[in-house]
Amino acid sequence: MSAVAEAEPAPGPLASLRRLNRRTLPPLLIYLAAGASGFAAIAETFWVRERLGLPATTLLALAAWLTVPWTLKMVVGHMVDTVPILGSRRRSYILLGALLQCGAGFALALAASGALALRMAELVYIAASLTVVVGLVVQDCVADAMTTEVVDRAAPDGTPRDPAVVQAELGDVQVLGRVALMGGAFATAGIGGWAAQVLPVSTVFLIGAAIPLLSVVAALLAGEADGSPERPDARILGGGGAFAAALLALGILDPPFAPEIGLLLTLGVLVYLLRTTMEGVPPATQRAMAAAAAVIFAFRAAPPAGPALQWWQIDVLGYDQAFFGVLAQIGTGLAIAGSLLLGARIVRMPLGRVLAWLAILGAAFSLPTIGMLFGLHAWTAAHLGFGARTLGLVDTVLSAPLAQLGMIPVLTLIAVHAPPGRQATWFALVASLMNLALQAGNVFSRGLNAAFPVERGAYGELPALVIAATVAGLALALGAIALLGRWIAPGKPPEPSGPATG
Repeated sequence: MSAVAEAEPAPGPLASLRRLNRRTLPPLLIYLAAGASGFAAIAETFWVRERLGLPATTLLALAAWLTVPWTLKMVVGHMVDTVPILGSRRRSYILLGALLQCGAGFALALAASGALALRMAELVYIAASLTVVVGLVVQDCVADAMTTEVVDRAAPDGTPRDPAVVQAELGDVQVLGRVALMGGAFATAGIGGWAAQVLPVSTVFLIGAAIPLLSVVAALLAGEADGSPERPDARILGGGGAFAAALLALGILDPPFAPEIGLLLTLGVLVYLLRTTMEGVPPATQRAMAAAAAVIFAFRAAPPAGPALQWWQIDVLGYDQAFFGVLAQIGTGLAIAGSLLLGARIVRMPLGRVLAWLAILGAAFSLPTIGMLFGLHAWTAAHLGFGARTLGLVDTVLSAPLAQLGMIPVLTLIAVHAPPGRQATWFALVASLMNLALQAGNVFSRGLNAAFPVERGAYGELPALVIAATVAGLALALGAIALLGRWIAPGKPPEPSGPATG
C-alpha cells in the first residue's frame, strides 16, 4: 500500500510540545522519575569520598560494571514484547523496577546511618548501586517501548502513513522524553545539593527512595499493547541469560582485565543479536544502521577524566555541595531549553553532521576547565575580578546542552526502524550497544588513569589526564564520522499492518 500523503508541520521552537497528550504521559512520567533519581547523587559523592575507603580505581571499575545492566536491556526488552507478568507487558514491569529502586534506597540509607561496619557499608553501597541501575533499566525499557507505540505508523484504515511525518513525530516524542528526563534532574538538582549540605546522608537516601512513586502513577495510567505477543526468541532470552551469567562470573572471580574481557564479550554478543534481529531488513537499511551504530558508539565512547577531576574541584577550587547543586541545576535547565528550542530541527538534520559539531563544541567548551588546571582562575581573579566559580558557571553554560542534543537524533533513528511487534526488543538492543559505548569509555578512562595516576591531594598529573581524555574523545568521534559518515542514511521505516496502540 502507498503511504498517506501528510503535510509535516514546520519545526519551529517548542514544536515538540504538540505531541504532549494522554498517550505520551506514562512514559514521560517514568523518564521524569529516572531524572529525579539523581536527587541523592551529591550527598553520595561526598559520603563515598569522606566515609568509605574505596580508591579511585575501584570506583572506576564500579562505574564500568554499573553500565553492564544497561547492556542487558535486550533481554528485558524482549520480555516486555513477549512475556507478560500476570497478563501485563507494561504495568507489571514498571512496578517491578520501581520496587527494586525503592529497596536499594532503603539499603543505602541503612549503610549511611552508621549501623554497619565500614566493610559491610562498602559492600552494601556496591550492591545497592547495582540494584538501583537494574530497577532503572526495567522501567526505562518499558518507557522506551511505549515511545514507539504512541505514534501510529498507519492510518485508521490500515494505510501506511507518510514516513517523513512518522519520523518527525517520533522525533518530537524523543524530545519530550529527554525534556522529562532532564526535568526530573532539574527539579531535584538544587534541592539535592541543599539537602546534602543540611541533612544527614541517610535522610537524603530515604527521600530518594520515594521518587519511584512517580513510576507507580505511570503504571496506573499506562495502557497495554493490543494483540497477542510473539513467541519468545530463545537466542535472545537464553543467550542473554548465559551472557549475564558469564558477566556475573567475571565479576565474582575478578580475573585480570575483567572489565576489558566483559566489554569484548558484550560487544560480540550484541553484534550477533543485532545481525539476527536485522534478518529480513533491506541491505541498504542494514548498511545505514550499521554505520550509524558505529559512529554513535565512537561518539559515546569518549573517555571521562574520572573522579579525580571532581576531587580537585572540591579540594583546590573549593566547590561545595551547594555549588555542585547550582551547577547541576543550571546545566539541566539549559539542556531543557536547548532541547525544546532546537530538538525539532536537529531530528531532521543528518546524524553525522550533528555529532561532528557536538564533538567539536564539546572539546572547545572543555577549555575553561583545562585552563583552571593551569591556574586560569587565579589569573582572572587577580586581573578581572572573577575566579573559579564564575569560570565553572561559564563552562556549565557552554557545555550543558550538548549531551542531550546528541541523544535526540540517535533515539529517533532507533525508533524509526523499530519493527512492528518487536519494538521493545529492537529499541533495547540498539540502546544496549549505545550504553556499551559508555562502558568502553570507562575502560578507556581506566587506562588513562593508569598512565596518568592521580591520588587524593596529589593532582600533578591531572592536567595531562584531562587533556588526554578530551583529545581522545574528539579523535574517536571525528575519525568514525570521517570513515563512515557517508553511509548513514535515514532509510525507510518498516511498514506496519495496522495502527499501533499504547
